This record gives sequence, structure tokens and C-alpha cells, in this order.
Amino acid sequence: MRKSAIKKLMGFGTAMMVAGILAGCSTAKTESKGNAAGNTIKIGVNMELSGAAAGYGNSQKQGIQLAVKEINKKGGINVNGKKKKITLIIRDNKTSTSTSASVAAQLVNKDKVNAIVGPATTNAGTAQIPNITKAAVPSVSPSATDPNYTLQKSGKVQPYVFRACYQNNFQGSTAAKFAYTNLKAKRVAILADNSSDYGTGLAKAFKKSYKGKITASQYFQEGDKDFNAILTSFKNKKIDAIYAPGYYSEIGLIIKQARQAGINVPIIGSDGMADPKLAQIAGSKSATNVYYTTPFSTRVANQNGTAKKFMTAFKNEYNEEAPTFSALAYDSVNMIKEAIENEKSADSVKIAEGLAKIKNFDGVTGKITIDSKHNAHKPIVVETLTDGKVSAATEIK
Repeated sequence: MRKSAIKKLMGFGTAMMVAGILAGCSTAKTESKGNAAGNTIKIGVNMELSGAAAGYGNSQKQGIQLAVKEINKKGGINVNGKKKKITLIIRDNKTSTSTSASVAAQLVNKDKVNAIVGPATTNAGTAQIPNITKAAVPSVSPSATDPNYTLQKSGKVQPYVFRACYQNNFQGSTAAKFAYTNLKAKRVAILADNSSDYGTGLAKAFKKSYKGKITASQYFQEGDKDFNAILTSFKNKKIDAIYAPGYYSEIGLIIKQARQAGINVPIIGSDGMADPKLAQIAGSKSATNVYYTTPFSTRVANQNGTAKKFMTAFKNEYNEEAPTFSALAYDSVNMIKEAIENEKSADSVKIAEGLAKIKNFDGVTGKITIDSKHNAHKPIVVETLTDGKVSAATEIK
């Protein structure tokens, strides 16, 4: 926030007007922090419910709503001995950075929320940071994975920015080790999305950790449809695998066109592929010998009591298997609940302090600890797709 100095007041009316403005700002700030005094706790949702990332956003919305339903059914969040139910305020940022910023402003200034869940993507999440910081309202993104997301340009941590997922460098390095060690791939070509820091960051991390030979590095833009020329060039390089970090919309087409071109080597990617729409776009038969890093797998989750309860509840609520992004969003809501109960306050500043102290939180996606840079430390899984279905999962500690 930039503060303007008032050097001179001209006349009583002007003085009263300025005083009124300042009082209004002070009230807004207090209410933003002070919703704890009410009978409910307001949680805002700034989410990609339409646009390019709508698949992720709508999955996260389901996880958020399920978590809130369960919490409210038990009476709400315990705030210093008093149960308070959650009021959920959901707004669509349309996968737009400008809309995300305005949604955040609306949530903190008009709706007076105590905390925010979302957005799903790093770009939309970054766009809301100035507005939530000004209002001192914390946000937990279920899936913003860029390493710099929680940091200021100076390298200091963003005080009100948190995430429930791990970072791209962890994903990329895990994929590199899996390709070389588990798949025995000694020659890999990279085809990454350079529309955002997501794809480029993952590609950079993969290159840094991969012990084999990178035979080629190519990039595409969000919305691209034809990858045949690039794939043909890969085919002539005798590759053992392709690393393709990006979102399901383009990666689904890459998988489809690769298989049509006779490229049957493993295709490895990231959590942006952890959506049923990937197989729909690629075609079930083509979505074979496909691998991706993910923070949640129903196969591994069966060993986690908290996850098993979540999967059963999700199936009962939505009549479908719980996807990764629903699990991450479910954890995000419960991390906010944990912070409120530990701090015994729903004051937004206190919630931020509580989020920063989370240790060994029993989440659906594993034990979660928030570090000094507001990153979530947790296990990672590599899922395998065969005929469009998850056929195996390897948990990597």
C-alpha cells in the first residue's frame, strides 16, 4: 500500500471529507481482520471455474465444498471454545490474471473474508498477492507450484501467501530421477509449455537433475494444437522417453499425436496431467506408457486412514473417484481450520501466523509441514496410465 501524505487541509469541509475517507479505510482494515467477532468464519474462493484451467478449478471447488460441509456438520471450527460455522464465498477468476486480482479485492474488501483458498494456477495466484497483502488476508493455493510464488522479489517470504502443494523444482527433479532410474531412459527429449513459469520451471528442474542425455528441448504455447513437426524431429533422434510438463489440454494432444506418429516411448509429465480430461483428449488407447508426478494417488492413499475417509466421502458426495486437485483443495481448507484452532482466533493475521506454524498436519495428500518460505513438505507419487486408467503408483519419499 502506498500512503499519501496530507500536507494541507483547505477548509472544514475538506478536512471532514479526508477524515471520513481515513476512517473508512481503518474500518475496512479492522473488519477484514475482525470477522472472528461474528458467528461465522468467511472463507473466500478465488478459483479458475471457467477458461483454460477450469478443469483444475472445478475439481478444487468440489474438494473445498466437501471439506466445508464436513466441518459445518460437526458444528464448525473451534475458536477458543466456541464453534463457528464456515460461510463459503466462491468467485470465478476465469483463468485471467486481471480478473483474479479484482476477485481478490472483492473478497477482502467487500466480502470481508478471513482467508482465501486459491487460485489454482501460479499466474492467477500471483496476481492477487498485492490485494490480499494490503488487506492482511492469507491465501492457501492448492496447486500453485512455481518456486517463487511464495516469495517477494527480494527473496523474503510473502507473509500472506501459502500453498498446499510442493514446488516445481521438486517435481522436475523427481521426474528426472524416475526417468533415469525406474524407466532406464538414457536419452530424453523435452517438450515443455513456455506460456507460464509452470512448464519452463519444470523443464529447468528436470534438466538440472537428469543424469542421461537431453537430445532436444522444444517448447509450445498454451492453445497450440499441432505438434507433429516437433514430434517427427524427436522420432529421428532415437529417444528413450519424452518429458512433457504442462497442462492436460495440450499434453493430451501431444500424447495422441505422438502415438499416431508411431512414437511409443514413455511420456513423462507433471501434476498438470492429473485430470481425467487428459485421457479424454489423448484417447484411452493412446494414454498408455504415460507417467506423471502427483501429490495424491488413490492407490497410495489406501494406506492413509485420513485419505481413505476422504475418498469414501467424495465418492458418496459426487459419485466419482476423488481427483488430485480435489484432494489438494480439501487439505487447503483443513489447513486453514488447523491454523484457526491452533491460534484460537479467526483474525486473518493470526490465521497467517497459524498457517506458518503447521507441522506434520495429517492431510489427505500426506503429512504436511509448512517451511519458512511457506512451502508444503510432503510425499510425492508417480502415477502410471495404461489405456487411460491409473494402473500403478510409485511413492517417492
